Amino acid sequence: MAAAQGGLAGRLASLLETYRGRDRVVRTLCYGCQLAGGALARKDPTKATVGRSLLALSEQLSHCRTVLRLFDDLAMLTYSCQYGLGGKEEDAAVRWLSVLNNLADQLYYPCEHLAWAADAEIIRADSQKWWALSMALWGASLLLGIARSLRILAQLRSKLQTQPRYDPPSPASPEELRAQAKAEALTILSNTADLANAVHWLPPGLLWAGKFPPWLVGLMGTLSSLTGLYQTYMKGSAGTV
Repeated sequence: MAAAQGGLAGRLASLLETYRGRDRVVRTLCYGCQLAGGALARKDPTKATVGRSLLALSEQLSHCRTVLRLFDDLAMLTYSCQYGLGGKEEDAAVRWLSVLNNLADQLYYPCEHLAWAADAEIIRADSQKWWALSMALWGASLLLGIARSLRILAQLRSKLQTQPRYDPPSPASPEELRAQAKAEALTILSNTADLANAVHWLPPGLLWAGKFPPWLVGLMGTLSSLTGLYQTYMKGSAGTV
């Protein structure tokens, strides 16, 4: 038990030493506080003060992540340039979905930066317009990511069904194909939960925009964040991180 706890603590420490790992942990705490704070403020008036404090903490953690994303543009641009037009992808649909996904992600960052700068009164601009545009780009990115994962899942299912008929077999074993399929399914779950929140933050009048209570936003975000943490943990266990 002690060895397991030590291993888990060491894994968490390693996760916090990286920017992406720390961001995942902060994101989980942010949405967890929003879920707990929203639930307390809604169900028990005697605990409303605690609920408001948790919601305030969630807001500060979210602001922290927004500021840190000011430095993500170059990393995203490097990744987009390395991927290019996806010449290494075997499937054209996966390739173009990935290219459009990268484009949406690349445009998201400057829009969010301008919205943040307007809120901070660094520049004179309508922050709500830029926040709405950044949310629309995030939503588009999530939709493209879901479509890409669904396409990959369909390909993996086809490989699993036809693999025994071929000799020699596919370079990937059935276990590896199932692991890839599980990862794509978790990505779909995470992106769908985030997409629900992205629509909520769009201008009112679009679908369910503005209709989520704080606890539901926290629930969707927590589900997505825990899924991401689990995927990171499994990659670390496999030695791929």
